[in-house]
Amino acid sequence: MKVAFKDDHFAFEFVRNLGFMYYGGADLGEMIATAGQIAEGDFESWFAGWDQRAKRVLARAEADLDAGHRVSARGGFLRASTYFRMAEFYLHGDPLDPRILSASQASQKAYTMGAALTGPTWEPVSIPYEETTLPGYFYKPDTSDTPRPTIIFHGGFDSSVEELFYYGGAPAVLRGYNCLTFDGPGQGAPMREQNLPFRPDWEKVVSPAVDYALTRPDVDGDKLVLIGMSLGGYFAARAAAFEHRLRGAVFFDGVYDFHESLRSLLPKEALAAYGDSNFAQCEEIVSEKMVTNTALRWVVTQGTWSLRASGVADLIDRSKAYSLAGIVDQISCPCLVMEAEGDIFFVGQPKRVFDELRVPKKFAAFTAEDGAENHCQSGALAYKDEVVFNWIAETLGREPL
Repeated sequence: MKVAFKDDHFAFEFVRNLGFMYYGGADLGEMIATAGQIAEGDFESWFAGWDQRAKRVLARAEADLDAGHRVSARGGFLRASTYFRMAEFYLHGDPLDPRILSASQASQKAYTMGAALTGPTWEPVSIPYEETTLPGYFYKPDTSDTPRPTIIFHGGFDSSVEELFYYGGAPAVLRGYNCLTFDGPGQGAPMREQNLPFRPDWEKVVSPAVDYALTRPDVDGDKLVLIGMSLGGYFAARAAAFEHRLRGAVFFDGVYDFHESLRSLLPKEALAAYGDSNFAQCEEIVSEKMVTNTALRWVVTQGTWSLRASGVADLIDRSKAYSLAGIVDQISCPCLVMEAEGDIFFVGQPKRVFDELRVPKKFAAFTAEDGAENHCQSGALAYKDEVVFNWIAETLGREPL
């Protein structure tokens, strides 16, 4: 699916965020108008366009708040947060670029304002994690402390907690669930502000989130469901193999081996140089190809940044630890594995995860016939939510809402 851009990766990112319209996180006119000002495949042009849009929407939101128009202000702050996050998305080729932090913090601040205007059902939280904390939000249907089934939801390779409401929090509360979202190492503020890179043993990240959830009186600890998005499909599966307090787990989309995925995106001649231990040549080949290949440029720059790799060869080395081989069969809760027909990152991997599961399981394939073929069903949130939350209700034995 391509909207507004011909470049595959720009088109995907555009649709990914355009889909947030469904829950108030973007607006069609603003998105189309901004896209028209951005040059195909130009990262600087992308930043300038979305940064300008974010600031324009933010200024209106602030004026609305000053005038007492709280509903209008809330919508503006949430959309501005989306646009600031979009602006920052392609900046990671230079880890020292100060705009990474400034745009990220602008997105966080705008979202915080939107959350405050929503009220106590959108609660910012800090999850104790090793010697620090992880930022998150706890969403719930009302202000009571009635114990409810709770979704624990994290993102993947490029996520920030501010977008997780649209993918998980919104559909959860509409159906009477709580939803705890958070950023782990390699994501959002933990990466940008604490310099915490990804780690493959994600159970060490999820278990503290489960511990936190169980401290709350409004959480039914016997009905916890974990959801992981994008590379979070690997993270959630890895966590579920070791964290057995879960009643269910959803992998959208299923990811078996990040190393294999990375290799499928790299030029064959670069992999050959890597295999010959000619790491300088490997780096040179990839750098040349990145000039005209937006997806490759993004994967490499995002990967080296978020895994704290020194270069392409080091990124390939580090990616080897992110595999479910010998781990999937340790999962003990029911699982939903999702697949997107047009996924350009993890082709064929959801089925591998599904086939090795030894628990009650369901496989959900999404196709272009329903406009849901994009990676993580971006742009088709209504259908995705239907499948996910119908399965959760059936798994937990709840009456559907």
